[in-house]
Amino acid sequence: MLRLVLAVLALFSSPPAGAQQLPEGQGEAEFRAWYASSPGVRASVLSFESWQQAAGVYGVLPTWQIIRTASMWRECNGPPFEVPPPHHWPGMAQTLRFIRDHVRPALGPVEAVSGYRNEVLNTCAQGAANSAHRDFFALDLVPVRPVERIELFRTLCRVHAQFGPGSGVGLGFYAFQRFHVDTRSFRRWGGAGPRGNESPCAVLERGEDPLAPPLPPPPEIQPAPPVQPPSQPVQPLPEGPRR
Repeated sequence: MLRLVLAVLALFSSPPAGAQQLPEGQGEAEFRAWYASSPGVRASVLSFESWQQAAGVYGVLPTWQIIRTASMWRECNGPPFEVPPPHHWPGMAQTLRFIRDHVRPALGPVEAVSGYRNEVLNTCAQGAANSAHRDFFALDLVPVRPVERIELFRTLCRVHAQFGPGSGVGLGFYAFQRFHVDTRSFRRWGGAGPRGNESPCAVLERGEDPLAPPLPPPPEIQPAPPVQPPSQPVQPLPEGPRR
């Protein structure tokens, strides 16, 4: 119960501008150490970067950010960085183009904090079974420049409404300024609204405040005890004729 309360407070409170949840052990220095760890790792990274150049998306975001795995990589005994199999790369090209053409012009520079998650890591990190991270369509991002959470909602919801349907974009929001973009299918989600389970975009469209705390659940109505029929007095048997 305490964890649930803390999660709700973190999600709906308005932290100072620029507050982030950045990965630990997945910085550029750690990437360089991982890159130098074996010839196989270096070859996979260089191959991925060559593909990015051919696809016209090299430099949209640093490679070391794109191949960050889950934030829970250490708890799950997984890799901090991983280049996914090449057959997954085309989906990421679409996502990087959307970030370059629509997200950055509206929001400013962003940092990728989670990309590919293999099946084992995705399950341990409590990702959805059909998560777009498993197919390398998705990136979790945070803005580099300080932005209030409500402005983050308004900006990204406007971008998603205008360009998301045509590009098949999924948009999700998490705590602080962390948000999710993928190009696998058009949809949206988050933790706003009276029940705490709606996309902030839907709440904004209704003219409501997506930062308002969810309404408490209605009190449980205890069922009334079954009504017992009134007991009937025992009637004496009629006497027969005397003999």
